[in-house]
Amino acid sequence: MDAKGVMELIKAKEIQFVDLRFMDLPGLWQHMTIPVAAFSEQVFKEGLGFDGSSIRGWRSIHESDMLVIPDPGSAFVDPFFAHPTVTLICDILDPVTHQPYPRDPRNIAIKATQYLLSTGVADTAFFGCEAEFFVFDDIRFDQTANAGYYFLDSNEGRWNSGRDENPNLGYKPRYKEGYFPVPPTDSLSDLRGEMVRLMQEIGLHVEAHHHEVATAGQCEIDMRFDTLVQTADNLMKFKYVVKNAALRHGKTATFMPKPLFGDNGSGMHTHQSLWKEKKPLFPGDGYAGLSQTALHYTGGLLKHARALAAIIAPTTNSYKRLVPGFEAPVNLAYSRRNRSAAIRIPMYTENPKAKRLEFRPPDPSCNPYLALAAQLMAGLDGVLGRTDPGQSLDKDLYALPPEELKNIPTMPGSLSEALDCLEKDHEFLLKGDVFTEDFLRTWIEYKRHREVEEMSLRPHPYEFALYYDI
Repeated sequence: MDAKGVMELIKAKEIQFVDLRFMDLPGLWQHMTIPVAAFSEQVFKEGLGFDGSSIRGWRSIHESDMLVIPDPGSAFVDPFFAHPTVTLICDILDPVTHQPYPRDPRNIAIKATQYLLSTGVADTAFFGCEAEFFVFDDIRFDQTANAGYYFLDSNEGRWNSGRDENPNLGYKPRYKEGYFPVPPTDSLSDLRGEMVRLMQEIGLHVEAHHHEVATAGQCEIDMRFDTLVQTADNLMKFKYVVKNAALRHGKTATFMPKPLFGDNGSGMHTHQSLWKEKKPLFPGDGYAGLSQTALHYTGGLLKHARALAAIIAPTTNSYKRLVPGFEAPVNLAYSRRNRSAAIRIPMYTENPKAKRLEFRPPDPSCNPYLALAAQLMAGLDGVLGRTDPGQSLDKDLYALPPEELKNIPTMPGSLSEALDCLEKDHEFLLKGDVFTEDFLRTWIEYKRHREVEEMSLRPHPYEFALYYDI
């Protein structure tokens, strides 16, 4: 859709407001809403001004003016506002230079696709993401000088099997057995169905939905793969629908990777492949039916995985999920069919167009524009450098004896360690000016000062159980 098409849509649907959205540094949509009377085709060329100093990780107050430029191809009629509203995803420009803002995550994703073209390796990168999430019925948390706690609850939670519910009917998924019984044990099927309907209404292509492994409302809805920027746009629409549809039903949804102790966390397994002139580049006669290009791409992901961690698993909570010895993809190896490896080669079909890699360490707390761009840059670095991925591991990595396991590299054990890895290994992200030194320095400083250090300063509730009587 072009600018003229958006104006026609506004007229045809009797739209009253236009909502302009863009992404902050950590990965939350920001927005401003303007009445239709104040909106015209000129906005697509000239943009609208806003205060960039109020956006996390962006401008200083002495250089705060920024321009938001709507992308007409992103338009959709918003299903949640009370008044008819068209939503547009936007890019950010510097008002002085009129150049794309280097800290705009969507701009970084766009530059990654441009860099791909410049290499001549491929002209298209496809991504498909499985963003898992939890739906809860109650969440409370607080942190003060003398108190700190969280409490969450779900009518599905196995811990409520003995609760007096007048009556308690008992259909609550067992721990680690939520994948995937039919209703009534899966109590969220209709809610996910409504989410899917709303996603389709705004243009997303959904392939399936189901309950996930954990008790207490862990869910998955699978979207069809798309190009890098479009997939990142789609993930933001996906999260928006999930959260607001849950809210309509008096529930709350979270993409926090590890909200529950002792049960599975939420990942965002990311399927990816390269194409050129509408032909897939990953099928071949190598291991698991992969081409040499695919194997080198695999080598790039594995080589840079520890640095990627700071972008694809970017929260302190991410490393409550990425724990060795549990069912988490911490081992940096590749294997066909094997979900215990960081990279899995799906073997569902022999169709060469479906040949792809599944990178399993990412989680849905990530900024999708940054996470997908960084993975592409790592894979391309492997292709251009002809990086050997090493031997495949077709074993249950969780069951390997210690003498074998010690030789397999692993993901970082904390966000602090991941940021250290990114500091040491980020040259591959700078190629084509996709990521900049300024952006990466800002990212690392923001994560260290606003998250790692803030977490380290506060007593943890479990420390009282461990140490109060010392």
